[in-house]
Amino acid sequence: MIIPQLDALETFLLDLQDEICAQLAAADGVAQFREDHWDRPEGGGGRTRVIAEGDLFEKGGVNFSRVYGTQLPPSATAKRPQIAGKPFHALGVSLVLHPRNPYVPIVHMNYRFFQAGDTWWFGGGADLTPIYGFVEDAEHFHRTLKNACDRHHPDYYPRFKTWCDEYFTIRHRDEMRGVGGIFFDDLQGDGKQLQAFWEDVAQSFLPSYLPIAERRRELPYGGRERQFQLLRRGRYVEFNLVYDRGTLFGLQSGGRTESILMSLPPIAAWEYDWRGEPNSPEARLKEEFLTPRDWV
Repeated sequence: MIIPQLDALETFLLDLQDEICAQLAAADGVAQFREDHWDRPEGGGGRTRVIAEGDLFEKGGVNFSRVYGTQLPPSATAKRPQIAGKPFHALGVSLVLHPRNPYVPIVHMNYRFFQAGDTWWFGGGADLTPIYGFVEDAEHFHRTLKNACDRHHPDYYPRFKTWCDEYFTIRHRDEMRGVGGIFFDDLQGDGKQLQAFWEDVAQSFLPSYLPIAERRRELPYGGRERQFQLLRRGRYVEFNLVYDRGTLFGLQSGGRTESILMSLPPIAAWEYDWRGEPNSPEARLKEEFLTPRDWV
């Protein structure tokens, strides 16, 4: 079996980070990305880029990392005993964008590769988290991802869409984090074919999201919409700190804390026993958008 080459994957991911950051900064029009290079004492490092206080993005980050070591801690291998005690490499690009306007959805994307000994797999996906739901936005996001998946296998989109719905669920709230997208992990098989798929869906991020952001960024909003945005950001924090595999793996493997927690919003809120007014746009978000739905 052909194992994908780490250096080639790194080159692709660095180029992907460059292209995404260039287009996001151009779309924002005001803010630029701050770049930090960092080294991991145990092996490897990364390139973190953060944008803040922009016209479109209140905060966002696009991170590249490539880390390695002699073995993972037991907490990171409990569910994968076959990689315990083996040297490992992990590399990927991840991003989270927290827009300023509450009508522009939060978005997350991550594409990664892991290898320990002869065991390797691809993982990744992208998902959309609206504060105020628009059917046409969810349809566009899902259709773009589906088109990329369909170019490689007809089963990929339905399989990875369902996986995303199940994974990005805030179980203690009994609701999805957003309208989903695709998610996959432990993807093994023909290395060449899987790499082509992985690269294709990663490159689908910008066309899946930027048209939505441009469509919503000028919609007027006030204090009510801003407060609801902060409450929904609070739910985002809950998921990332309680359930997210990437966050947990990064912290357990000794990754750079500032880069790992880049995904958190600059401001969020929690309100005791919050309930939206019946039939309000805020109440309809959960009723109509935060449950699994066929968007294409």
